[in-house]
Amino acid sequence: MIMNNKRIDVIATTISGSIQDWGKVKHIVPLFKNHGFNNVTLYSVDTHAAVREKTRECLENGSRIIISAGGSGTFNSALEGCCDSGIDLNDIMLGFLRKGSADLIGKTLGMPDNIDDAIRVFVDSINNKRTIKCDIINAVSKEGDTKSRNFVGYGGAEIFGEIPTYTENRFIKYYKGIFSQIFGDLGPFFIGASLACINRTFKSALKSKIKWHIVVDDEMVSEGVYQAMIIVNGDLGKDLPLARSVPLGSGDFHLFTLKDIGLHKLIGQFKSTWNASALDNPEKWGFEKFCITKSLKLKSNSKKIFNVNIDGSTMKCLGEVDFRICNQINLISAS
Repeated sequence: MIMNNKRIDVIATTISGSIQDWGKVKHIVPLFKNHGFNNVTLYSVDTHAAVREKTRECLENGSRIIISAGGSGTFNSALEGCCDSGIDLNDIMLGFLRKGSADLIGKTLGMPDNIDDAIRVFVDSINNKRTIKCDIINAVSKEGDTKSRNFVGYGGAEIFGEIPTYTENRFIKYYKGIFSQIFGDLGPFFIGASLACINRTFKSALKSKIKWHIVVDDEMVSEGVYQAMIIVNGDLGKDLPLARSVPLGSGDFHLFTLKDIGLHKLIGQFKSTWNASALDNPEKWGFEKFCITKSLKLKSNSKKIFNVNIDGSTMKCLGEVDFRICNQINLISAS
């Protein structure tokens, strides 16, 4: 066996994914050692904030290969830790070990769900420096959460912005484990989306709806009331097949919107979005799509805080939120 002394830091959230996924963590270091990697350190943490801080700390202490073991929220926290570190992102390799729900980026990178297969892919990809460039999208709200956020997968507002409310607290992590075990990776995501839709249905008669202005590359392109706004930076595979064949490092990103055409059509709108049939009949479903090369502004007429989904976590904004590509990072890929 050839011994490899490359330093690898694996940062895992203790409770993410299905009940079966929870047991993956203990196998990570031994499996790497079986392949000759003897400089692998595992850090188990409880929160996404701790993932972000530990990632930054590892990089500042000399690490250049980070593997996130969790779902999309864990991965995005590791990404933000990379950005916080001040290290040149060209020098960093970031990996996604799938141990969570809605592992869209992990699937896009070709990472297996089985832990033995996943470590085998990581070993081969790290040895051969097999990575793909991925754009990082920066989100800024001057009011609300004053700190900017970075993400590489998906984001959004309205119903899409409310989903993390139902999927991302400590108690909910346990029910996510159960539903992931029963319904698969996307089970908790769709349950969160369903609860967000139900909440909107009950509240729609009690409060005024937010009117939005959408500004793409400094041009106002649409306005109105929307059920959902979805942002992706590329093709995220069959589970979110909207930006078809667009590489994650294309230099642009995409916004897909569902206008409010009545609550009675909401279920059909979401179904047609997730199977991408709305792309073929956009007028029927109030579906719009925009490609952003410079900047995107979502402007709200409400004086209340609104939630923006940042790859599975919540950013609270007020008035306006701006998005633009700020950098690129190397993601460990199976091919």
